[in-house]
Amino acid sequence: MARCDQCGNDYDKAFEVKLAEETYTFDSFECAIQKLAPLCPHCGCRIIGHGVEQDDIIYCCAHCAAEEGASALTDRAP
Repeated sequence: MARCDQCGNDYDKAFEVKLAEETYTFDSFECAIQKLAPLCPHCGCRIIGHGVEQDDIIYCCAHCAAEEGASALTDRAP
């Protein structure tokens, strides 16, 4: 079994996620999101979709970006 890097649960169905040079172990997608998903700098929610980005700052949506003064947004989708 493997221990979750977020909650510490020792779980027989744990999975690994690689991000950059790091490998993490999780027991659920919920824990993976809590550990790895960025926070919107305006509203503080976890960004689990593509989000929008300007100047290397990722926002959850165009509304939050506009509230922070972003005006040249790009979609994070490839």
